[in-house]
Amino acid sequence: MAGDASGWSMEERLYNQVWGMFEDLARAVAAYRSAVEFAESRMDKELDQALADPRARIGSGGEAARAAARAKCEELTDRARQALDRDLAQLTAESGVVEPALPAAYARWDNPVWHAYRVPMEIPMALRIGDIHLPEDTRLRLPLLVRLPLERGLWVDGGRSGSDAGMARDEGTLRRLAAETAVALAARLIAVYPPGEFSVHVIDPAGSAEGPLAPLVGTGVLASPPARGAEGVRSVLARLTERVDLVSMAVRGGAADALPPGVDTSEQLLIVNDFPHGFDDRAVNQLRYLADEGPSVGVHLLMVADREDAGAHGPVLDPLWRSLLRITPVPDDHLADPWVRHCWTFEPSAVPDGSTVLHQVLEQVTAARRSWGR
Repeated sequence: MAGDASGWSMEERLYNQVWGMFEDLARAVAAYRSAVEFAESRMDKELDQALADPRARIGSGGEAARAAARAKCEELTDRARQALDRDLAQLTAESGVVEPALPAAYARWDNPVWHAYRVPMEIPMALRIGDIHLPEDTRLRLPLLVRLPLERGLWVDGGRSGSDAGMARDEGTLRRLAAETAVALAARLIAVYPPGEFSVHVIDPAGSAEGPLAPLVGTGVLASPPARGAEGVRSVLARLTERVDLVSMAVRGGAADALPPGVDTSEQLLIVNDFPHGFDDRAVNQLRYLADEGPSVGVHLLMVADREDAGAHGPVLDPLWRSLLRITPVPDDHLADPWVRHCWTFEPSAVPDGSTVLHQVLEQVTAARRSWGR
């Protein structure tokens, strides 16, 4: 059943159910891998024992011992696979019920819930940023949900990772896909917040993401046009740094209601494309400051970058990369679960080819903001 978990609301029950499925799959695969490892180590030990006696290395006796060891290994492995297949079948059936019942914030872009989209009046618990799966069954894909408001920034890695999907694409294609992934994430964030409670700023120093940014620019959901050049970088970073400073001081002093007029207290998202192009040392330090201090006062970072491009900065940027949740525009097995530390393959939540759902949703957001005067 969808929502078959504990929680005060259907949204919370679905959130807990998704994480329960995540944990169940992790532990089921861990049990399978452990059983296969045990079977193989047992076979190796029995083969070593059979070959320890030189007289048993030749003749029918030695061959029979080796065949028996392999047969035991295959039997144990088959049993483990049968148990895993039962668990996978159950989780697949559960996923087939849960996926259609997910609210927009948790749903894929191809879910019909987006075609019945209405601008929300409350902030959801979490946001879907993509899907994850394990090699034992690539058809069973679970939503990867992160809590809202975001506790850490996001980094869409536009570099060539070691995955097959990454190596199969050229650098230009990966950078475009990374920018499109960031735009889809930003659109999802805009769509799940109430009108006027989430603002998006964009730094695109060289204008290299003009195409992918078109949905955000064309529908008018950005707080201002994308900033270009070094001057644009400095201007946006200065405004957001000042906002973080003011709100942080007000919160620490217990005077959150005494902020100066004009300070935007809504949640803010800064999209930085093609980092570190257009960033001098001061701008880099400001960006690090926003990544560290921003989330606690409602300023969040969504960075599109290839880490190799920032190699000239050396280890000074290591804390920045570690502070961000790395995601990829193509399938890549770099995420570890908190239970048994499997390597999960991540895939971004992409808009289906030819679909206009993202534009439709953003146009509804713009209309709602106008009607609310926000």
